[in-house]
Amino acid sequence: MDDSTGGLFELLGVRARTVAEVIATMEAIDQRLDRADGVGCFNRLYLETTRQVGSALDASRFEDPAFMERLDVVFAGLYFDALRRELAARGSGPRAWDALFEARARRPMHPLRFALAGMNAHINYDLARAVVLTARELGGAVASDSARHRDFLAINRVLADTEAGVKRRFVEGSLAAIDAALGDVDDRTAIWSIARARDAAWTQSLVLWTLRGTALEGAYAATLDRSVGLVGRALLV
Repeated sequence: MDDSTGGLFELLGVRARTVAEVIATMEAIDQRLDRADGVGCFNRLYLETTRQVGSALDASRFEDPAFMERLDVVFAGLYFDALRRELAARGSGPRAWDALFEARARRPMHPLRFALAGMNAHINYDLARAVVLTARELGGAVASDSARHRDFLAINRVLADTEAGVKRRFVEGSLAAIDAALGDVDDRTAIWSIARARDAAWTQSLVLWTLRGTALEGAYAATLDRSVGLVGRALLV
């Protein structure tokens, strides 16, 4: 590792315990990575979203804020762990993240494509696992039509609140830029896909919760990892 990579590796070895500490870690990652780095593009989007989640927690917008804060920390921790493993040894992390990590230095590449590849890995693979890990830690269950599920859905509104900022940061207000980056996928589809991915992640969390402690749990997670990785590669072709 060079000095900058080694510093980032050490930074990621310190566990964030609060949303404020998660934000601080993301800010430190942002400072250490080149603006064109693919991981940095995703990290900037994730940082903005996490700031909005933190504001929502401060404003008491959730029925079960303790669960939501811990979920946010556990969720971010899976991203930090994946990046730290990649820094330690190329290709040693989840397959879901491979596409972004392998393409992070590719030029030219529209930053939105990097951001979407990161969201694919993090939402489609990490989020369901984070929900289950948090429920196991805090007790209770993963169930639809519950306070936890309603809070989970409330995050979609937080994401909608950041839509304008996302466009300015990654698309610079140009629909043509999105068309060039994603073909015939327009900006509304790009934003809406986040909500659809989160809905799918909740369903995956229900499955993993049902399978917890069984021989099928690991096999199911491994299959999910591989399938999400394939989608990531398609996003960066």
